[in-house]
Amino acid sequence: MRLFWTSEALEDRDTIYDYLEARNPLAALDFDELFSEQARLLEDHPALGRIGKKQGTRELIVHSSYYLVYDVVENDSVRVLRVLHAKRQWPSVDA
Repeated sequence: MRLFWTSEALEDRDTIYDYLEARNPLAALDFDELFSEQARLLEDHPALGRIGKKQGTRELIVHSSYYLVYDVVENDSVRVLRVLHAKRQWPSVDA
């Protein structure tokens, strides 16, 4: 399977990176690499995550504080939709 990151997921990663970098630059690098490593697992194991809260999605917990929301597109691609903090409301109340 091929792996794609949506613009929203990339924006989430950037926001998380910027937040962490201001406090601990090494942690920012470690988390960004963790997101990449865990997402790459989905290429070979797309059902690795739990069934998502939003229909048609799955959620892969990558750390106690963060998880990836993704879906499988046309049985040949995994699309990372969001990178979210565990305390963040997902899906949003207006979604």
